[in-house]
Amino acid sequence: MATTRKIPLRRCNGCGEMKPKKELIRVILTPEQEIELDLTGKKNGRGAYVCRNAECLRLAERSHAIERSLSVSIPAEMYERLRKEIADA
Repeated sequence: MATTRKIPLRRCNGCGEMKPKKELIRVILTPEQEIELDLTGKKNGRGAYVCRNAECLRLAERSHAIERSLSVSIPAEMYERLRKEIADA
């Protein structure tokens, strides 16, 4: 009897849609209180997710959704790194 594996879903902070974890970019707040991009999805820390879509990132930045999720201010450089990551994909 074949079993189907459960696909972990996460909510995008931009559009609010539930999508498979592998399709999203994770922004983490490390235990040392640093903001990083986690492209593997396995780093230690509290995470917030954004679609690989420029419009979703724009919505998340405008509404400060990632900042609210992580309870910390996100520097402009991190948004630039996210834009670059989305453009490269």
